[in-house]
Amino acid sequence: MTRLGMLSVAFLLLPACAGQSIIPLDIEKQVDQTLSFVQIKEAPTTHLGKVLVLGGEVLDAMRLKEHTRLTVLQLPTGRNHAPTMDRTTSQGRFLAFQTEFLDPATVPSGTRITIVGKVSGATTELLDEMDYTYPTVTIQFLKVWPEAMQLPPRYGRRYGFPYYGNPYWYTGPYWGPYYGFSRPFGFVYW
Repeated sequence: MTRLGMLSVAFLLLPACAGQSIIPLDIEKQVDQTLSFVQIKEAPTTHLGKVLVLGGEVLDAMRLKEHTRLTVLQLPTGRNHAPTMDRTTSQGRFLAFQTEFLDPATVPSGTRITIVGKVSGATTELLDEMDYTYPTVTIQFLKVWPEAMQLPPRYGRRYGFPYYGNPYWYTGPYWGPYYGFSRPFGFVYW
């Protein structure tokens, strides 16, 4: 009976936890929900001063004299404003500036972040061999996602007999690329 009672309490509390936002309430009130990254990228100067939520992956972080500059690959945000893992869904890059001290070592290349920022214009710089216009935002809130979200999941290999739709997966370090006739069982304890 106690397990049933605990499960019912857990199910009652679950919706309350799902509705919480990572963005502080005072900043969330300022966010323009209708504004998208594509609109900012097309005409950054027409949206000066507007606040929006952007997700992405840090490509470069550099500490300058007055601020820290983050070059970010934009990624769509999903549930709870977490950026997706799929880089092919990106719609471009942007520059984010943190006026308070931010050590670039805390946001190395590949770090997934969510930013609430105020549009501050655009900057054109050389990207490889072409001019690229980066929309720029001033960071009001920065969320660095845990490393568990940073790395893409490993490609699982099946253990057991690798045929007939075996539903069991093993993603450990001891599984090699050879299975089938030379190694019909993925992982066997002797």
